[in-house]
Amino acid sequence: MTLTIGKLANAAGVNVETIRFYERKGLLVQPQKPTEGFRQYPSEVLQRLRFIKRAQELGFTLDEIINLLTLGDGDCLEVQSLAKQKLVLVSKKIADLQRLESNLSHLIDQCSSTSDLSCPIVDSFKE
Repeated sequence: MTLTIGKLANAAGVNVETIRFYERKGLLVQPQKPTEGFRQYPSEVLQRLRFIKRAQELGFTLDEIINLLTLGDGDCLEVQSLAKQKLVLVSKKIADLQRLESNLSHLIDQCSSTSDLSCPIVDSFKE
């Protein structure tokens, strides 16, 4: 089964420009254009697009996805190492977000309990 770029985009839940962007980045190979008609993408490209989108949902950058695709199924230890590195970064982001949540909550509580003309939230930005 082959798909035109429009049908491929629709099936993958992306727009045509995303596919073209991925082609320019080297994530997808653009098929040859026939003398008549439209380029036809093999169904494997749809699977690759879904892989890219799922990896993005998990927080991998396009450069990291290129690396994962290059490694393929052959080197599970290398893929595992990349996933562990990503997990460390995600854990750090979560800790940062939790600190931010706590700080914002504290500032909102201060703001609610003050009758001063100055706002504790704005004041905290000046520090």
